[in-house]
Amino acid sequence: MTKIEPYKNTEEALSKLDNGGRFYNILTKADDGIISKAELGKVGGVFNDKQQMILFLELSITKLTEEKKHLIISKLEENLQKVYLKYKPTELLPSEANEKGIIASNAIITGIPKLTASKSNFTGFIMIPIMTGNVTTFTMIPLIDVYDVYEIRDEISDKNFLIAHAKGSTKLPERKIKVAGVLKELKSSKNEKKASKKFLEAVYHMDID
Repeated sequence: MTKIEPYKNTEEALSKLDNGGRFYNILTKADDGIISKAELGKVGGVFNDKQQMILFLELSITKLTEEKKHLIISKLEENLQKVYLKYKPTELLPSEANEKGIIASNAIITGIPKLTASKSNFTGFIMIPIMTGNVTTFTMIPLIDVYDVYEIRDEISDKNFLIAHAKGSTKLPERKIKVAGVLKELKSSKNEKKASKKFLEAVYHMDID
């Protein structure tokens, strides 16, 4: 998971975002007043994942005023503005996420994460695809086998929500932070036909001053 240092002002944001893209993006110009997908992907460390690009953008401008955020969004190329509207994340508290969160959508959750230390303290399964030749099948595996799993709580209620990121990433601090990612289904058992829970597959996080 990548830690984001949000932009302090519009000048910094525009200088970083309107960057010309990677060297092979020869049709993209730096400092031309238009932020392209190639430019946003470069600064966000993303190649083709538009949903993840918008997560990065939203978190990186989170400390700007609404007026200044609107200015940044207005600089996006036309197609990228449509992508932004499609994938703009919802900000949620952990106590709201399971009820209000929408599967496959972007979300930013604010709270205090605590790592789930052992399998005995946690049960939950996700479905993953397996390719065999030209045939794709699906199997259920424990979430904790492939992710570091956290319970994140807010300061208003005692309700927790699950967030997870790929094993091997830097562990999250046990203090109040913002975590950005994609909401996904979580089943309580392998036999559960319809998922009763959700979790956030975390991509980015940032400190709260």
